[in-house]
Amino acid sequence: MRSLRTAFGLMTTLPVRIPDDWSAGDSGRAAVWYPFVGLVIGAFTWLVWKGTALIFPPWVAAVVTLLVWVVLTGGLHLDGLADCCDGLLASTSVERRLEIMKDPRIGAFGVTGLILILLVKAAALASLTPVFSFSILLAASLARFCILPAALVPLARPSGMGADFALGFRRSFILWGAVIPLVIAFLLGIRGVGAILVGLSALSLILLFARSRIGGVTGDVFGMIVEIVEAVVLLTFLVGTV
Repeated sequence: MRSLRTAFGLMTTLPVRIPDDWSAGDSGRAAVWYPFVGLVIGAFTWLVWKGTALIFPPWVAAVVTLLVWVVLTGGLHLDGLADCCDGLLASTSVERRLEIMKDPRIGAFGVTGLILILLVKAAALASLTPVFSFSILLAASLARFCILPAALVPLARPSGMGADFALGFRRSFILWGAVIPLVIAFLLGIRGVGAILVGLSALSLILLFARSRIGGVTGDVFGMIVEIVEAVVLLTFLVGTV
């Protein structure tokens, strides 16, 4: 259960402590549990969405739900998205882009990226119907699964959380980690399967872009993947509902 505790400690603000005797590569060894952690995050978020939808107008319920979603993750992935927006979109050298991504300060691209992703998620949550509300579970689980195949891409820098992740990661985790999002997708029917395909397509585009801009992935790129895949999965369930 050490890896499970590590996964919850890293990916959530739930009262689960990371083991005190941290070893190099622990974040990678915990990766097999990331889709399960996503499922738990999605379940909490879905319960909030369900409860707030009973007492608030759609947009208020959506914003409250999104607030809880962000608090559950400690804004971890949003931080990665903002850093990637600042660094990957900068017109400069690879080395300078990596420096910008490491800088704790946020720039104009980062602020814009945060605002847009939060608006998209809020709008999607406000538009979900009860039938498709379980897409929240798929979005949270699939997004964290996508970190696993992303780990096969070379690292852009030899240090940081991305390097620790790569040290403990095993390719077999991808097969085990795929079980949860695949089961949820098939239970949701054709839209669930479509959401899987859309999410994986988004993952591929992000990885191609990251390799073209910085030569590989970092921990921040993993965070950007989570945020964007969550958003596109939710949007998939809204296609044709107008």
